[in-house]
This record gives sequence, C-alpha cells and structure tokens, in this order.
Amino acid sequence: QFQLVESGGGLVQAGGSLRLSCEASGRIFNYYAMGWFRQAPGKEREFVATINWNGGNPYYATSVKGRFTISRDNSKNTVYLQMNSLKPEDTAVYYCAADLYGSGRVRVSDYNDWGQGTQVTVSS
Repeated sequence: QFQLVESGGGLVQAGGSLRLSCEASGRIFNYYAMGWFRQAPGKEREFVATINWNGGNPYYATSVKGRFTISRDNSKNTVYLQMNSLKPEDTAVYYCAADLYGSGRVRVSDYNDWGQGTQVTVSS
C-alpha cells in the first residue's frame, strides 16, 4: 500500500509563504510522477502542480504559476510545494497524489494514490 502523508499546512496572512511536504512510503517512489491538488469548500478538487519521477517537467495551474514551486527529493521519498505570495483564494485542503509511470497529467482520475490532505488558510 502506497502511503502519502502531507504536512506543512497552516494559517498565514495574504502575501505570506508556506512549504508543504508529502512523504511517501510503501512503494518505489521513483516510479511515480507526483502531483498536488487542492479542494476549497463547496468546490471540486483541482489540479495545482505536477512533477515527473526525476524532478523534470514541472507543470502548474495558471492560477499558481509564478508563485508556487513543486520539487522532489527521491532520496527522502518526499515531494514539496513551496507557496509564495499567497492569496485568500488559495485557501483549501491540499492533497498530494501519485501517478504511476505518469508524466504531466492534470486530471484527478489520472492519480492512483492520495494523501489525507493538509489545510491551508490564507487570511486577508
């Protein structure tokens, strides 16, 4: 079983920064592209960012491009999401997800395994 555990969420003022982490265990991390998604109250889960198995080809949603950075450390089985210049509309539960042998995919249905999520709240 592939376990994904997110951490790093919290409450931050608009303009501030947070770094989310997602540690994986139970399977070979290098086989997976990794993604971050988010879900705000009353809204569907949406794509935020994705990165290939080797750290290449990061791809972002338009709404976060230039503010968020996805990265991974395969030696630590961990993927990160650095979030800068946060806005109130970034408030959501953030989920990491794993896509076996995938590359650059953005649909929720493309991802096989999910973490439990971490809450990010941005106050105005």
